[in-house]
Amino acid sequence: MGKKVEVDDLMQKHYIYYLTESPGKNFDPEFKPELTPKQMLELGVFGGKYMTDCRREFPKEWFMKAKLSPGKKDPSLNYFKVDASISLSEWRGRGWIHPQDPRGWFQWYCRYYLGRRSEDDRRQIKRWKAIKRHIAQLRKNCTKMDLNCRRKQRQALLHWAIDSRKI
Repeated sequence: MGKKVEVDDLMQKHYIYYLTESPGKNFDPEFKPELTPKQMLELGVFGGKYMTDCRREFPKEWFMKAKLSPGKKDPSLNYFKVDASISLSEWRGRGWIHPQDPRGWFQWYCRYYLGRRSEDDRRQIKRWKAIKRHIAQLRKNCTKMDLNCRRKQRQALLHWAIDSRKI
């Protein structure tokens, strides 16, 4: 069955899942993120507000250099210093949030990266593949490596583990 993980934080009580794969290994062949959760947190994503109350679930080293804002979202902590997020209530309204991952895609990715596999993997990977359309827009509208061009779009790609600093 794998290692058992018990979750009890502000958004999820008494949730249990199992790690059935090695961390960072055996991803679906269609899912090729360019950044690990640790790298994303260090670069600055989600205005630093993400996962400030659920650190115990994840490796301590993910948070050693993470840019976090326990009080409220602070877009200045984001790599591109812009707010590229929509609210959790909007995510819920669009049907993007499932009960097993009440914080959304990044929570799913963190758990997937650690080795959890679930019935929601196919849906989340499909969503990740769809966000890649923004890469073509950057390539069409920006000079290569112009990090000031379309900063909001670049930040959004970072939120999806795509390293837009290289585009």
